Amino acid sequence: MASAPEPDPGPAPAPAPTALTVPSLSAGPDFVLRPWEMSDVPLVREASRDPYIPLVTTVPAPYSDAAAEAFVRRQWERAATGAGYPFAVVRSRDRRPVGAIGLWLRELPEGRASLGYWLVPSGRGRGVARAALRTVSGWALRDLGIPRLQLHIEPWNTASARVAEGAGFRREGLLRGWQLIGGERRDMEVYALLNTDGPAGGRAATPD
Repeated sequence: MASAPEPDPGPAPAPAPTALTVPSLSAGPDFVLRPWEMSDVPLVREASRDPYIPLVTTVPAPYSDAAAEAFVRRQWERAATGAGYPFAVVRSRDRRPVGAIGLWLRELPEGRASLGYWLVPSGRGRGVARAALRTVSGWALRDLGIPRLQLHIEPWNTASARVAEGAGFRREGLLRGWQLIGGERRDMEVYALLNTDGPAGGRAATPD
């Protein structure tokens, strides 16, 4: 399962700008990362049926159109308040969204930022998550100048771990009882990529 829990973006960090502009980024020839649109509600509907995504994100379950629209507005609000950069992952050939990835800046004053990503089942298995993670990581390290990027993955989630490692992230250790998921505290493995590690995604590619 190629998904990593979405960290709590928290309040807008100082001295981050009041509002952030989410850019459109190319994730290779087949996918683009762009700001969320209200037309992405069907993606939220599909994600809400996944057994894991609603547990580790704010994707609503059970689904309703009103809750899905509120989810999209939350992504806009996160950028508007400086909490981070939420992207929809969109297939270029038909503009169909298949997932999400976010760069969250709560700990930016300490020189680090967190990422989370997920794909619906129809978007998995073709290297999409890895391409999206490489793209956002490279942009964050190079263009935003963030010294350290990190993400957290449950130990059983080997698909997501392969995505992280394929994008150049290194496993640093186990955090016991790190995050509340599904009503229980769960262990998380922490992965990190530093701006001194070389280009994001410098390791050999692996399928997600």
